[in-house]
Amino acid sequence: MLEAPLYPVSRVHLDVLTDEIGIQQHAVGSVPDPDHGYCVDDVARALQVDLVHGRELGWDAVATSAWRSLRFLEDAFDASSGRFRNFRRADGTWLDGPASEDSQGRAMLALGEAVSTAGDAQLSERASLLFTRALPAAQRVTAIRAQSSVLLGCQAALATLDDRPTTLAHRSIAHALRTAFDRAAGSDWPWPETRLTYENALPVHALLRAGIWLESATMIRTGIDVLDWLIAVQLAPAGHLSPVGNTWWRAHGTKPQFDQQPIEATAILLASETAYRHTLDTKYRNAMERAYAWFLGRNDLGVAIADPERGASFDGLTPTGVNLNQGAESTLMWSMSLEHIRELRRNGDALPRDHGATVMSLTR
Repeated sequence: MLEAPLYPVSRVHLDVLTDEIGIQQHAVGSVPDPDHGYCVDDVARALQVDLVHGRELGWDAVATSAWRSLRFLEDAFDASSGRFRNFRRADGTWLDGPASEDSQGRAMLALGEAVSTAGDAQLSERASLLFTRALPAAQRVTAIRAQSSVLLGCQAALATLDDRPTTLAHRSIAHALRTAFDRAAGSDWPWPETRLTYENALPVHALLRAGIWLESATMIRTGIDVLDWLIAVQLAPAGHLSPVGNTWWRAHGTKPQFDQQPIEATAILLASETAYRHTLDTKYRNAMERAYAWFLGRNDLGVAIADPERGASFDGLTPTGVNLNQGAESTLMWSMSLEHIRELRRNGDALPRDHGATVMSLTR
């Protein structure tokens, strides 16, 4: 398939959105909106992007940003509950109330990746300490996307933090996720919930990664089957990606076309990357390229969603065009997608294979 163009790393909009506390959640157009302050979800994603940008730009280029995000997560951690607070006002004070399970999962995923891939031994050590403190509460989350993020965080950390608590948490969450998908297996709605909502490929990504790590042919097969379904139901007749709209898709109902979100494109790209690394089947490489091209205009309206020169992304695709706001989540999803496609094209079939079962395990 025709590849969409690559672009150099740009952190212009990330810098606009970020102040001395962290990355701000929302923007009005391209201007940060301080009324909405900050959240752990986006700060965790910003740390993940710093880690991938560090590989391309060198650690010195992202060190200040990465440390800022880690300190934010440290401040967010509530020792009395073992959980992360989520929302923070522009003046730095924390909002009361229970934080979402998703925010716990995203914090753990970013910390796990920092443990194993940060270009700074001290930052890795600090991330490891926080990850360990937060693990007991994090492994008790029940929402499947939160479970999936914690699972991926554990697996990332295990590359370096090969300890019994992390290993047991990984196995326990992997079993819970597998059980959820097994209940839906074989039906015409192979999803463990009654509707597809947001970041839908995240649980499939986690299931696949865990299956490969644990050398579970059954888990891998289930992950591949559900990923194939997600790819098929989000493929437009013209051959481009058409993600589930943000009004969400109820089982056996009509798939909503709008509002399409950048997080959906990035989630399908990352899940397809895992499948491609494991199988070397080009249909997953093509799925990655379609997800990347969605940002650059190969979508239902033929309009660009990303602004590569500024490293920004609009917040979604509506029936009448783009949502003109350029918030943190959308911009970070563009940055993540760009760097994973860059690695794909640079290394191609030489991408490192995931630890665990071989391609042949899919047929056993």
